[in-house]
Amino acid sequence: MSNHFQPANPQAILANRPESFLPSRRRDFLRSLGGGLGVVACAAIESQLQAQSPNRRSVGDVDPLNPHAPRTPHFAPRAKSVIFLFMVGGPSQIDTYDYKPLLDKLDGKPVPASIRDALNATRHANVFHGCDDVILKSPYAFKPYGQSGMWVSELMPHTAEHVDDLCFIHSMQADSNNHAPASYQLHTGDVRAGKASLGSWVTYGLGTESQELPGYVVLFDAGPLGGSANYTNGFLPPAFQPTRFGTSNPPLHHLIPPEPLVSGRRPSLDLLYELNRLHRDQYAGATELDARIASYELAYRMQASALQVGRLEDEPEHIHKLYGIDSPEARTQSFSRKCLLARRLVEQGVRFVQLYDMPDKDGWDAHAKLAENHTPRAKWTDIGVAGLLTDLKQRGLLDSTLVVWASEFGRTPMKQGDLGRQHNAAGFTIWMAGGGIRKGLRIGSTDEIGLMATERPIQFRDLHATILTALGIDHERLSLEVSGRDERITGVAGSASPLMDILV
Repeated sequence: MSNHFQPANPQAILANRPESFLPSRRRDFLRSLGGGLGVVACAAIESQLQAQSPNRRSVGDVDPLNPHAPRTPHFAPRAKSVIFLFMVGGPSQIDTYDYKPLLDKLDGKPVPASIRDALNATRHANVFHGCDDVILKSPYAFKPYGQSGMWVSELMPHTAEHVDDLCFIHSMQADSNNHAPASYQLHTGDVRAGKASLGSWVTYGLGTESQELPGYVVLFDAGPLGGSANYTNGFLPPAFQPTRFGTSNPPLHHLIPPEPLVSGRRPSLDLLYELNRLHRDQYAGATELDARIASYELAYRMQASALQVGRLEDEPEHIHKLYGIDSPEARTQSFSRKCLLARRLVEQGVRFVQLYDMPDKDGWDAHAKLAENHTPRAKWTDIGVAGLLTDLKQRGLLDSTLVVWASEFGRTPMKQGDLGRQHNAAGFTIWMAGGGIRKGLRIGSTDEIGLMATERPIQFRDLHATILTALGIDHERLSLEVSGRDERITGVAGSASPLMDILV
């Protein structure tokens, strides 16, 4: 059937009108005719917009009944998939990866006036709120690692062995000093809830290589601060919402039907498909119905593939040991199983895996007794992260998998409460590896005490643009019109810049 608009023939319609064709129905006809001409005008406008923005990714590029089909990137990609390791709550950069020897000399003394004045002149002056005007040195020793000589604290001895494969960004900044808004911004590009997450944008733009598994998977025990608004599809079509996997087999609840129903599941699904299609045809543009039909088909395909990918016990003993799954500590086992499952998922073509370290309500949020908070959390996560990097590299997957380690913000060098630290959105550290990222590199820096980014401050939108660029997506052209406005994860056109100097 042609999709082109066919103009009505008014004379033919009137000649064959029934006796009950009343004036009101004539008005209905004229109204519909006018609407048809409006469609022609809108189509012409849309053609002009597409000509002005060539290759712009839009909902029209997505097959509603096969929304995860692979789509051609805008340019040659450096990476095929992403594993995003999110450390919920704000680990302290000056106790992990941002070595500041001056803290030892200033321990117990007030913040230098020059640093205080510089920060008070910025939008980040509120990081002083709730803190004592006293510097707190790090309780951890640092030393250089690798040929690159990167300084890493004793908290992360396993990850430290990989510094020559990592790119550290020491000058990240967030717009909010509160957990949920900063977390929303890192995930969705906006401090307000309701926007689409990075994982949803990536699968919307590229689909996925696997047609038997979801394109976007989230892994967590307790979710991130701010809840599901961190990882939701927001205003993007429902097909691009994430699927939560567990680390026991099967990884999804209710995946396998009762035995008496197994033999009839394909005919039953075919019948349901046809009934859903008939219902859908009455509601053109109802993306929720398209997503439901697609989800039934994906669920059927996953019954075999998800079972297979979730069989972590099939991995050899040395792999379990590499990740720390053989640890006697239950929380180490839990995080390490997520890391191993993430590798198995990208190995099977899953596009985006979001992995949260949040085993309890506190996360890394060390407002008091920093050492009592950070020491066990580092122990629970360090070996799993290092195992993931080693495993990806030895399988040849690190070159095609972009690994990101990040949090919503860092922590202050000033003391808070009983040897704790306050939130710090003014300057903190993340790192990236694999997927076209330059190795053994560090960019940006904070001041002498690790309080504020002073050299090359970098915003979350620049990080998002960099990740999309590594995947072969032009971040300016990945957009969706919502209420008359082009929405992007990187914000208003021209406001974000990918970090091209960290990409090979």
